[in-house]
Amino acid sequence: MSYLHHIQACNRWDPDRFLPWRLAGERVGWLRWEFAEQLRAWPEVFAVGEEGLDWVHPATDFTERTEVMREVVAGLVDGGAISHLHGEWYPVTSASTGRQGAHLLIDRACAPYFGVRAYGQHLNGFVRAPGGLKLWVARRAANRRLFPNRLDNLVAGGLPWGLRLADNLRKECREEAGMPDRLADQARAVGAVSYCMESPRGLKPDVMYCYDLELPEEFVPRCTDGEVQSFELQPVEQVMETVRETDEFKLNCNLVIIDFLIRHGLLSQEAPEYLDVVQGLRTRLP
Repeated sequence: MSYLHHIQACNRWDPDRFLPWRLAGERVGWLRWEFAEQLRAWPEVFAVGEEGLDWVHPATDFTERTEVMREVVAGLVDGGAISHLHGEWYPVTSASTGRQGAHLLIDRACAPYFGVRAYGQHLNGFVRAPGGLKLWVARRAANRRLFPNRLDNLVAGGLPWGLRLADNLRKECREEAGMPDRLADQARAVGAVSYCMESPRGLKPDVMYCYDLELPEEFVPRCTDGEVQSFELQPVEQVMETVRETDEFKLNCNLVIIDFLIRHGLLSQEAPEYLDVVQGLRTRLP
């Protein structure tokens, strides 16, 4: 196993298995053929063809489109095509417009089924201890629907519609690490990581905004929302070995840690596959 292994694992998908979803003349997602077939039940909303899926509903207003999609999604859940809803809303956008150019909103749990671009925020919390650099590592709760009991970044969460990046980061820091806003506000925005991978639910063309936060030695994280069962402050060498040699971390969290290691000079430029690793952290999304 290697660092590159995790980047490759987060970028495996077969375009031949997916149809593009177009709305208002722009491509906004990718759907598996079999899922697209189920959308024939809503001919007033979607036209399914060999070249892709087109939104044909006459609604052009953002709120109207969102309500139409809400009804479609409810029907898909009732029919068992989608297992559950999350209750958070993500924007459906094109590559050219980004989050601010949303055509409509979709429940977070449905985003992979429709292959829409999703956004999240991941924070590496670290301590400069006398013995060297250390990273706070979280262990996900056993009852998590995805990646139960796996290791995670100190703070990580999706970026729902209607929240600014700074406000959502404060919220996630409070909920997942019991961190006061004054401390969360010291986090440094250090860029973004992107990947596109096929999952059991569909396609995940995702962007993760990354943050570094140097924490005082006396700070001890405390989860308040039940998503994390424990935290451990680990020497960075131990974290590096875990990432390099195992699959213990939630899949996309490996990328955020690898990005941290590169920026802090901990992954040597002479390391095998160094350039492939650096370039692979920012995949051009479809």
